[in-house]
Amino acid sequence: MNLPDKNIIQWIHALTHSTYSFALYRLPWTDECIFILQTNGKVKKLDDISGLNGKRGFVIAPFRLSDNCPLVIIQPDVLVTGWEEIQKVTFPLEGSTVSSTATCHLMDNQSAGNLEEYQETFQQFIHPLKDGTFQKLVLSRTESQTLDEHFSPLKAFVNACNSYPRMMIYLCHTPATGTWIGSTPEILLSGHEKEWHTVALAGTMPMQGITIPDTWSEKNKEEQAMVADYIRNIIKKYGGKMEEKGPYTARAGQLVHLKTDFHFQLKETRALGALLKELHPTPAVCGLPKAEAYTFIHRHEKHERKYYSGFIGWLDPDGQTDLYVNLRCMEIHPGKAVLYAGGGILPSSETASEWDETNEKMKTMKNII
Repeated sequence: MNLPDKNIIQWIHALTHSTYSFALYRLPWTDECIFILQTNGKVKKLDDISGLNGKRGFVIAPFRLSDNCPLVIIQPDVLVTGWEEIQKVTFPLEGSTVSSTATCHLMDNQSAGNLEEYQETFQQFIHPLKDGTFQKLVLSRTESQTLDEHFSPLKAFVNACNSYPRMMIYLCHTPATGTWIGSTPEILLSGHEKEWHTVALAGTMPMQGITIPDTWSEKNKEEQAMVADYIRNIIKKYGGKMEEKGPYTARAGQLVHLKTDFHFQLKETRALGALLKELHPTPAVCGLPKAEAYTFIHRHEKHERKYYSGFIGWLDPDGQTDLYVNLRCMEIHPGKAVLYAGGGILPSSETASEWDETNEKMKTMKNII
């Protein structure tokens, strides 16, 4: 993907500091970006995922809904594809620029890149795993990265598109959420009419140069099986005629994961919110048992995940839906980016290898800055 005209670069940069809400995204193995802009009114905020039933628009949902991190839907007052069409949309933004209300809490997140703190939190996670309280927990961390004064969100987006063709790439801004950029390999829910698709994605290894490794440890196999079992049971509840492929090794940037595809049919697409409420968060980003793991993470992680490990993408009950788990992402602040990454913890997990895994995952965003 080529960089667009400099006027578009400047306009998108101005939008990320404005009262407007927009999303720019590119689906895997496609060449053109899709641009959505809400020009009328404030974005709609929901306090429950089931409220997405019957809704259409671009969705950004947090890991845990709260007053500071609402589920937001950008209405498509403008919906165009490709730079030529985006060029036709550009208009002056004077008088609409504000500091985002979502750019607080930056200092709270900065210390989470500390290895010593990660080791301390890891011990809090591993003990209830070893005593059998949990089957799996997901521990995440954050790290602050200084941004050059000439940093361009749109250039970072294009860099990601060119570097990661297998992933869904997005740049999203609303006054309620702040500005986020991500490159995610994990479908939460996609499809249209009766034909739908989701995946179980868990287990991580780095690429070996240009070679895709495919010898998986028992820890990675066990982790992936837990996620697959969970998703399989939900599909049986909501859908039918399920076809399953995997697990198999799938590449995502300079990492590989174990992946299982689930293709299934839905009788009722007007209730996608109810299905999403059960799917999110999957054990891939939370743990098992789900409700207890969700509460444990909130109490013991040293930072707020915000929109990391939530979900993001286009929702349309009467057309095509493409929603992804928000992984490999960063939150943009003036002069800084906060990077997020996590990994599944099992009783057999070791601190050093889990820390290294989060470092590898953060490279996905560091490489495009």
